[in-house]
Amino acid sequence: MAIPYVAQNIREILAETAAPLVGYGSLAEGADQLFAQELLAAGGELHAVIPANGYEATFSSSDKSTYFTLLDMATDVTRLSFESPSEEAYDAAGQWIAKHCEILIAVWDGKPARGLGGTADAVAHARKLGRVVRVVWPSGVQRR
Repeated sequence: MAIPYVAQNIREILAETAAPLVGYGSLAEGADQLFAQELLAAGGELHAVIPANGYEATFSSSDKSTYFTLLDMATDVTRLSFESPSEEAYDAAGQWIAKHCEILIAVWDGKPARGLGGTADAVAHARKLGRVVRVVWPSGVQRR
């Protein structure tokens, strides 16, 4: 129920966005991969922001496959200089995305991040920079 709701809302936001449609994302499991899939389906260009060397090792096997598929479909790739995945690397990726986007689509329950570099941090960075933030979260759904 939550995934179709989120996908539909992302599609609607993308449909309202003026061309050219370029989206930035770290291709993380879950909402990041869903955003990238919807962006590409809408005819947009994907700019992948890879937080660290070895990032792919953080994925489950099925999400790793999706990660590599989406990475291959990216028009541009920015690789941050962190030696290994960490909260600092994830936060830096969120800051990079907030700095370069015009609209941040956040699949977020409005609660604080569980560690540095979570969605709440990316939203805070985007708001600090004056970016438009569009929050998508289905009513009554609890974060796992």
